[in-house]
Amino acid sequence: MEEQKVQKKAGKKSFVGIVTSDKMDKTIVVSIDSKKMDRLYKKYVTRTKKCKVHDEKNEAHVGDTVRIVECSPISKDKCWYLDKIVERAK
Repeated sequence: MEEQKVQKKAGKKSFVGIVTSDKMDKTIVVSIDSKKMDRLYKKYVTRTKKCKVHDEKNEAHVGDTVRIVECSPISKDKCWYLDKIVERAK
């Protein structure tokens, strides 16, 4: 799995994740995985966060690795937009 990567450009967060759903029009669902050490057991635990992302041209598909950037709210759940497709699914 792709490690979580955070970059800040002019106060905006960006993450790299994998597309898990593209069934909605102009919207994709991206899973962002991060690893965090458990305090008690001292083992790394994978945490997954799902974000709804605005994809204007419907160009991303399931399995693609994409970079998303924070933006002002587009709808109730969407406050991210697709920056670029890092890698296509095989």
